[in-house]
Amino acid sequence: MVLLKAGRSKVTRDSGGFVIRLNMPGWMFPRPTDHGHGALALVVESFLAPGRLVALHQHRNDEIISWVPDGVMRHHDDVSGDLVTDPGHLLVMNAGRSFWHSERTLPTDPPLRMLQIMVRPHSIDLEPNIQHGPLPAWMPNVWRHLFGPEGSSAPFFVRNTIDFFDIRLTVGARVTLPDIPGRDVYFYVFTGDIEAGGQSFGEAEQGLLLAGETLEIEAKTAAVVVAFLIDPTAQLVRQGTIGDSPKIPPPSRARLLLWLLGVLQWFRRRT
Repeated sequence: MVLLKAGRSKVTRDSGGFVIRLNMPGWMFPRPTDHGHGALALVVESFLAPGRLVALHQHRNDEIISWVPDGVMRHHDDVSGDLVTDPGHLLVMNAGRSFWHSERTLPTDPPLRMLQIMVRPHSIDLEPNIQHGPLPAWMPNVWRHLFGPEGSSAPFFVRNTIDFFDIRLTVGARVTLPDIPGRDVYFYVFTGDIEAGGQSFGEAEQGLLLAGETLEIEAKTAAVVVAFLIDPTAQLVRQGTIGDSPKIPPPSRARLLLWLLGVLQWFRRRT
């Protein structure tokens, strides 16, 4: 079994009430060649304080999924108008050739913590589309299948070969990661602590299980976990406004920068 692990990402940006933590699935490999892995470009953990606005901005060639287990995210665009995404709803923006939107929280809203998932489409400049709707109810220790390729059994779709699941685990629960033959499984611990393959994974830590294997995870505390089933051979476009931004450094340079950052933090703790 090949199970790769990465700790909490050090790649963060604080814009004053809007904080993001960038998780790069491809950087988990010992010699990465891509910051993403297959169609999964980025998993962005976002924190938005009450009363904060993320101004109108454009996406191109990104499939953007907003998964909101804590708080309320208020979306606006000129096509669908105002949409509220919360623990009971999912938002999928299939940006295609161009899609503009803004996000905000009201001063009376609770602090927002969410994942914004950037998926690479299979083709360039597809027709823009937006999906928003209710999610199936949580059942303890049961995976929910929330999005998949067009035509899958999931209630929402993205335009590539990738499936997304989430689960709420009670203490001591043991479940097997979702699996599809030929797919890799990337998982992210949103809250809590789990054990998998003899390794411990805490909040904001991530794992990558390579194809052909199954893996049981055990909740050491109550936990929320998400999992992506990725076809590493899928056709894809690497031109997303966010998911493949030219501002993201090449993997070799990024790993050096992260190592230097770790050394700097170590020295700060010693002084």
